[in-house]
Amino acid sequence: MLTLSQAEKMIAGAKAQAAVLDTKMNIAIVDAGANLLAFARMDGAWLGSLDISIKKAKTARFFDMNTGSIGELAQPGGPLYNIEHSNGGLISFPGGIPIKNAEGEVIGAIGVSGSTVENDHAVAEAGVKILDAELVA
Repeated sequence: MLTLSQAEKMIAGAKAQAAVLDTKMNIAIVDAGANLLAFARMDGAWLGSLDISIKKAKTARFFDMNTGSIGELAQPGGPLYNIEHSNGGLISFPGGIPIKNAEGEVIGAIGVSGSTVENDHAVAEAGVKILDAELVA
């Protein structure tokens, strides 16, 4: 089970990476049921990215894969073409990553939005690495 304390540590790690990249981010963490567990909007982060970050986290949890991978499958002619119109709206570009426990079970997801998709993904990865380090310790 993903705890609020763990989610807050992940947000702190993601915010630190956003600062390194000199960008402002919206960071969402959902639990195993895809329910919002924790959220942070950095000062000056785009308002329009708030909803995107939450949807990235939910999308990553709904399908237990990175949102960028879903995007590759959702291209015209692809097996998941138009999937972003399901489930009340999904996001199929990078920035959403499933969160796994030490046993490899998906226990939630992180979604980040507010910059380029490359930066969004890097900031999300930084958040996940915080939890990975805690689980190894």
